[in-house]
Amino acid sequence: MAAQDDEIPEEYLAGYAPILADAAATGRRLTRDELDSRRALGERAAEAGHGLRTLITAHLTATRVNWPGDATSADSVLAVATQALDAFAEGHERALRLAVRQEEATRREFIDDLLYGRSDLGLLAERAERFGLRLSYEHAVAVAQGETGYEDGDAVPRDVERALIGRFGDRSILLTTKDGCLICIAPGDQSDVLAYFAKQAYAATDGGRVALGRPQPGPGGVVQSYEEALNALDLAARLELDAPVLHAADLLVYPVLTRDRQAMADLVLNTLGPLQNARGGAQPLIDTLTAYFDSGCVAAEAARRLSLSVRAFTYRLSRIRSLTGADPADPMQRYTLQTAVIGARLLDWPVQQF
Repeated sequence: MAAQDDEIPEEYLAGYAPILADAAATGRRLTRDELDSRRALGERAAEAGHGLRTLITAHLTATRVNWPGDATSADSVLAVATQALDAFAEGHERALRLAVRQEEATRREFIDDLLYGRSDLGLLAERAERFGLRLSYEHAVAVAQGETGYEDGDAVPRDVERALIGRFGDRSILLTTKDGCLICIAPGDQSDVLAYFAKQAYAATDGGRVALGRPQPGPGGVVQSYEEALNALDLAARLELDAPVLHAADLLVYPVLTRDRQAMADLVLNTLGPLQNARGGAQPLIDTLTAYFDSGCVAAEAARRLSLSVRAFTYRLSRIRSLTGADPADPMQRYTLQTAVIGARLLDWPVQQF
């Protein structure tokens, strides 16, 4: 706990009066040792929690009380006092900067351990309380990704944090950055916090993308929710999803589809492999199927999305049916085709061959 500023011990003024008297009498400046002693006292005062303003007031009072009667001039006394105060303030500020850096390092180490799950969970829970998190409860994580990377202290994280604190105050919310992304950790029962974070982050990142992991319990819940949010961002990039806010709970089908990578690869090759025999390769016809399924199997809308005439689009569907033997208009065959198209996008086929 910080010391009370109105209880400044005399020890932080130790040696000041003799230095003032001797230097002022001769008109000399302070020696290196005298300056170093002032800096050291300033550091000790900062470490003890004393505020600089009150310490300066104490020095000015001591200057007035101990004003040398044999000083050559007022200017020499003030010059010595200025030197002493400047050295003292330098030491005080240096100690504060060091304390801030140490606090930042401690916070960064905790966040890294929390998001990577590489620390003892019991110890991690104890450390979390220092940062306002109670890991015995459920927590959810939101991750915002912009065009550029962000670090703690940048304008964008500061703006988002200011908005969150202004709206919710201190609600056990932890806002940080990791690998260039903005990250918000909040209690799992406070979905309004993450929803507001998503809104603010989307605006602050000029249309970036935000993913929300599901609430997860226990000390390991944060890293699970964080990984879900990251996976949602990765899926959105590979599937070219255009939603600005993604909920991991809405994307659970995709991890299921890719859990057996070999089975998915077999489905893609067996179902869509024949499309490689088409003029121009498989990609244009995969894009055709993607537009068809994304538009609710409405040919006119899909044609518009691809800037094709309806006649040209229906010709492509006919070509797909001829090459694969599967009809996109048939419900059962459409499901197989759509699953294969999703698999192709997830596996980056046919760019990546397997």
